[in-house]
Amino acid sequence: MPESILTGDIQLDEEGQDNILRPRSLNEFQGQSDLKENLDIFIRAAKARQEALDHLFISGPPGLGKTTLAGIVASELGVNFVLTSAPALEKPKDLAGLLTSLSEHSLFFIDEIHRLKPTIEEMLYIAMEDFEMDIIVGQGIGARNVRIPLPRFTLVGATTKPGSVSAPLHTRFGITIRINPYTQQELQAIIRRSAKLLHITISTEASLLLAQCARGTPRVANRLLKRVRDFAQVHQKTEVDYAITTIALQKLQVDHLGLEEQDRFILKTIINSYHGGPVGLQTLAIAVGESAESLEDFYEPYLVQQGLLMRTRQGRTATHLAYQHMGITLPKTHDSRSLFE
Repeated sequence: MPESILTGDIQLDEEGQDNILRPRSLNEFQGQSDLKENLDIFIRAAKARQEALDHLFISGPPGLGKTTLAGIVASELGVNFVLTSAPALEKPKDLAGLLTSLSEHSLFFIDEIHRLKPTIEEMLYIAMEDFEMDIIVGQGIGARNVRIPLPRFTLVGATTKPGSVSAPLHTRFGITIRINPYTQQELQAIIRRSAKLLHITISTEASLLLAQCARGTPRVANRLLKRVRDFAQVHQKTEVDYAITTIALQKLQVDHLGLEEQDRFILKTIINSYHGGPVGLQTLAIAVGESAESLEDFYEPYLVQQGLLMRTRQGRTATHLAYQHMGITLPKTHDSRSLFE
């Protein structure tokens, strides 16, 4: 019987695999070269001055490594890393508890920072600028405001919607960076690194095919790699090669652009049910069985990036590329201006 696709002695569970795949330093973090060079300078300068790094704002689509990058910055600085998300901060006391527990120069990470409640956001203003926090002691006419000093810390705010972050909060960050989707070459390097860490043997052709289907996102690339590894292991392959990768992607219903079944269903619905569009967001959401928010935030961005979908004032419109990708003939009676403009 052929040996296992896993060449190592230890087979980690999914959670352990996710942890081991996270880069631990800027050198291990693939791609984003300009971003990494700038961050390296800021980190080295802060360490040389023995100061806390300026507050850091990270934006970008989901799955590109915002949380991972924040952890790397903390590691490079050699400071504590405290992580939370905006929805978890329900009341001012939730934020107060975290801020007062920070040590000097700690890195305090808030994910989805655009979802902070106004009262929590106002508390952050003073904490970020003056490293102090106001709390109310007592009740009624005897209540008084007490200002508590905080250690010098670095706030890292991450968001997929930078436009939803209020201007007063955004301007309080000294460093602003954006993580962009990865190139196929960068994703291929990520896949080969992940395969090595998971003790998977993978061919160059297979890693390139996975990179093409990964939607410019390391999280998707690693997910596909692990699922293709499952197919290779069950089929008793000693290597993840092009053939088994093609079979696995077909079974997973992932095409060469990285579109999955629901992505194609959205395009088919616009083309077949609404003559290519335009169709309103709410109507389309009902037709495909998704919420308008998930349709707008999760599915549409990649379809727009690939030139398959257009957002117009009248609604969503399938482009001529969408017709080509779906193998549907562009009707001659269709107003071509909506498809090409």
